[in-house]
Amino acid sequence: MKEFSYTISDAEGIHARPAGELVKLAKGFKSAVTISKGAKSGNATKIFAVMGLGAKQGETVDFKIEGEDEEAAAAAIESFMKENL
Repeated sequence: MKEFSYTISDAEGIHARPAGELVKLAKGFKSAVTISKGAKSGNATKIFAVMGLGAKQGETVDFKIEGEDEEAAAAAIESFMKENL
């Protein structure tokens, strides 16, 4: 299992466009991708789970990636977060 945290730097937080792109990216891997903030967590391949976190600028989200391509998935998702959020 791979885990990493990311603090949102985008002024709008996780909004619709990057959330949709994150979901699309997560769906491209065989590994299970979980995103969480505080007590809330959900499957990162579900738009409502990602948007439901209500992550705003300055808040930290945590990712857990588990499966056969977890290394590649973690690297791609972490890179996406740094470039887009």
